[in-house]
Amino acid sequence: MKGEIKYIEASSAEEVKSMLNPLVGEWFFNRFKEFSLTQLYGVKQIHDRRNILISAPTGGTKTLTAFLGIINYLVELALKNELEDKTYAVYVSPLKALSGDVFVNLITPLKEIKELADTKGKKIQEIRVGLRTGDTEASERAKQAKKISHIFVTTPESLAIVLTTEKFVGSLNALEFIIVDEIHATTNKRGVYLSLTLERLCNYSLIEPVRIGLSATISPLEEIARFLVGNERDCLIANVKLMKKIEIGLDFPGESILEAENIENQRKLYQLLDELIQYHKTTLIFTNTRAATERIIHYLDMHFPKKYVGLIGAHHSSMSKEKRFEIEDKLRKGELKVVVSSTSLELGIDIGSIDLVIMLRSPKGVARALQRIGRAGHQLHANPKGKFIVLDRDDLVECSVLMKNMKEGKIERADIPKNALDVLAQQIYGMAISRIWDVDEMLDVIRKSYCYETLTKEDFLDVVSYLAGEYALEHRNVYAKIWYDEKEKKIGKRGMLARVIYMTNVGTIPEEGFVNVVVQSGGDNGQTVGKIDESFLERMKRGDIFVLGGAKYQFLFSRGMKAYVRSGVTKNPTIPSWFSEMLPLSFEVTLDIGRIRKIIKEKLKQKELCVDFIMGYFYCEKHIAEEIYDYFLEQEKFSEVPHESLLIVEKFKEEKEYLLFHSLYGRRVNDALARAFGFAAARLRHRDVEMGINDNGFFIGGEELNENKIIGAVSSKNVEEILKEAIEKTEILQRRFRHCAARSLMILRKYKGREKSVGKQHMHSGFLLSAVRKISNEFPILREARREVFEDLMDIKNAKRVLEWIEQGKIKVKKIRTPIVSPFGLNLMLQGRSDLIKMEDRASFLKRMHELHMKVIGEKEGKR
Repeated sequence: MKGEIKYIEASSAEEVKSMLNPLVGEWFFNRFKEFSLTQLYGVKQIHDRRNILISAPTGGTKTLTAFLGIINYLVELALKNELEDKTYAVYVSPLKALSGDVFVNLITPLKEIKELADTKGKKIQEIRVGLRTGDTEASERAKQAKKISHIFVTTPESLAIVLTTEKFVGSLNALEFIIVDEIHATTNKRGVYLSLTLERLCNYSLIEPVRIGLSATISPLEEIARFLVGNERDCLIANVKLMKKIEIGLDFPGESILEAENIENQRKLYQLLDELIQYHKTTLIFTNTRAATERIIHYLDMHFPKKYVGLIGAHHSSMSKEKRFEIEDKLRKGELKVVVSSTSLELGIDIGSIDLVIMLRSPKGVARALQRIGRAGHQLHANPKGKFIVLDRDDLVECSVLMKNMKEGKIERADIPKNALDVLAQQIYGMAISRIWDVDEMLDVIRKSYCYETLTKEDFLDVVSYLAGEYALEHRNVYAKIWYDEKEKKIGKRGMLARVIYMTNVGTIPEEGFVNVVVQSGGDNGQTVGKIDESFLERMKRGDIFVLGGAKYQFLFSRGMKAYVRSGVTKNPTIPSWFSEMLPLSFEVTLDIGRIRKIIKEKLKQKELCVDFIMGYFYCEKHIAEEIYDYFLEQEKFSEVPHESLLIVEKFKEEKEYLLFHSLYGRRVNDALARAFGFAAARLRHRDVEMGINDNGFFIGGEELNENKIIGAVSSKNVEEILKEAIEKTEILQRRFRHCAARSLMILRKYKGREKSVGKQHMHSGFLLSAVRKISNEFPILREARREVFEDLMDIKNAKRVLEWIEQGKIKVKKIRTPIVSPFGLNLMLQGRSDLIKMEDRASFLKRMHELHMKVIGEKEGKR
């Protein structure tokens, strides 16, 4: 039976105050003037042992809300000398940095409460807090096993390891509270994994623990609540609306967006950044890639020599933990004027001194934009303040829509993967290591997870069969990991090394090819300063200079998975630092853009009225509205403005023929559509088909393309079968199969103290894929790799919806022949060549294309 999900109102301050122990109450009001609204919503409910999802803006004291009732309970026990040697509360965060932050922020109040008790002559037991992440040293882990923590702070992977560790698991058999922080960051396979880990945790515990979920920006809350508590439990939702006014602006460098990327305006970009940085205490700049992070730091340094020495820092996931921690610590102390981050500082690390967030280029979603801007105004009553800075016309329109949705609180849906078979395999193995299970009991526990509610017994037994070695893959070094007694319906672990294999291969984050960068000369010899991609290393030659963590290094040589460098280099970098995939634009935002395109198109004939409408609709300034108007007018006059009910397919010729589909549905949907139409084109004897995709559309290039046959070849009924065939022999399926094979422990990344390199993993997975296909094309892990490509990488569900809308006549497809690519298609055609074009060349190319567009428009109008 499904549990009840219910929204609640806040308790009164008197109610919350009356439940606090006098000692905790005194400590609290020494530190804070009053309860925050979030605390009025959550503290009493947690004290009353109710499952709760707390959604509040960033900086809304969610973490203290979650812990206040728990600290109060533990202090009461400690004062009575009744604190047992067991773990009372587990706090799980997807970010190691966030776990470390919470650990620090827990130690302080507990120390202050103890000092307060001492001054009053009250004896109080020590309340112990333990931290375990992938960065925790082995000696510290050994101490934790001897001295049990009352509050255990950890990450999803470390929690799973703990559940198979006999010394630890005993301390969790009467667990009373589970806190899942930043829950919106776990709507992926890591979250699926965590949801099963929580079910295992609850199965171990004699008490049903209270589940507390904390999230800043997420939708829909009812679904996230089910994700938090599973299928059979009740959950309260506290949707805390802290009347925080978002101060958000939008701008570009220079007089015209068309010239934003030329040399002069690039200088103006850094002058604009410098002005904003100087006007604020601490500025956080978000880029979408590590490459851009390093570039911004380099150019700020170049344009303002010595101005930012010691006051600027980079933060991204490929930097060493020491460097990341150093930056976070300096941020807390207010020692930095500016920090540039890719995405790694999006989550709720407490960095209170930040008072401005700059987003360079589009963050691709409302939830992400809100999360980023929430880093500013982290103090309780401060307003989040941010600015979008864009460099092209598409980003200008996109960020205008994001800005509107942020102000109006319209957040896109979070998609949580369902029935992931690779994650299931790893968790079944973990469960079997812990004890012998009855098959039906195991399936029952798994189905309590929201992510596996609809798991069929057939799929479950398929995974069990694979783990039990029934697919005969021993010749490919895939051995049985569990035993399964079909008659007795029992499952257990196989082999003496089961626990070690599990603990050293746990987790869902796929291993990519990264190489450690080690300083060989120039100071800090032997220190690892970060990581670079293997593909980047291949392009590097001796003497090359690159930027990492805001510092310059000269490449000397490489050995194995290590690149040795010289530090303290003063010369300019010789090669760009990073390559990283761009984030996809959310489907809901694309529909919003399609909607407004239609409205603006209808108003184009009256410029003044249209510009006024754009200003009011987007809450933007006049020069922004005029740029958007000019962009739309240019497209309408050159070709036609595509919108929510009109899909334009342009045909034009360069060195070959191109069909450009203006399908504004986001990169994930366009990936599916492009592969399907591209495969259809290839089947129509166009063997060498070129393809390109972005959020705004996709193109197909080839010799003499028959657009009618190509468009007619794909429908909502056959698109999945076409895609299944299209991806079967591609690099993407092989790569995803490798990821799934590692998650499901077909490929062991670590075994008997030896680590398998990503290169060797990839080679092994290629052999495995061939072997698996010979046995069954429906092998569970191969099916999961396909599901991951279709549903997580692409968005086949919404691709089908688009095709259905076309078939139902909701979207009209119009084919237009153009002399060259239209203004709306320019970024898409240009992106494939971006590696060959320098920034200044790109700017002059865009200017030349604009002149060509205006010439064609002039000729058209001259003929009328």
